Amino acid sequence: MHALVIGATGATGKDLVEQLMKDDSFKKVDVFVRRPLDIQHNKLTIQVIDFDQPDEWRDLVIGDVLFSCLGTTIKAAGSKEAQWKVDYGYQYEFAQAAKENGIERYVLVSAEFASPKARSFYSKMKGELEEAVKELGFSRLSIIKPPILMRKDSDRNFEVLGLKIIQLVNKAGLLRSQQPLPTEVLAQAMINSAKQTTSTNEVLIGKAIRNRAEFNE
Repeated sequence: MHALVIGATGATGKDLVEQLMKDDSFKKVDVFVRRPLDIQHNKLTIQVIDFDQPDEWRDLVIGDVLFSCLGTTIKAAGSKEAQWKVDYGYQYEFAQAAKENGIERYVLVSAEFASPKARSFYSKMKGELEEAVKELGFSRLSIIKPPILMRKDSDRNFEVLGLKIIQLVNKAGLLRSQQPLPTEVLAQAMINSAKQTTSTNEVLIGKAIRNRAEFNE
């Protein structure tokens, strides 16, 4: 397969690209980034683009499956509007281009409590994106809604604090369903989802994500 990736510079994206490089099912991998990456591989193509200029990159979105794990924080973006542009706008525009160019498999990393009816800005934004990409009509759409992630060297304070709290209560036998998910496990679940042969929409959450990472059927 020919894989396309947006969000390749994040923790999940880095693990995803690394695993795609090792997976013989993928013969070519294109990553779309804002600035050059310091990695090389014989099946890797790095497309340096301006996400705000879709007319310049739309025709490059050609392949078999689009992996989307793009995301930022309000702190990094500077405002809710700027975060919306990245987390919703860029991802939807790429999904739309993929569908228009004949890509029928789309794997999207969302958020565990994402819902268009959610009260929190982040969960509502992610939920609205889920609904929007469903309307595009992909033959195979996988939406993965992970719990708090275990990112290597995370600088997100809310994640670091949340991770410590959940790990503490896990030791007490509580919140087993909320066990933190390593980004490399999420990346493997994404890859295995892309390999599924059925034509359907699916939403993976909780234990189902770990199961998908372990089994490719």
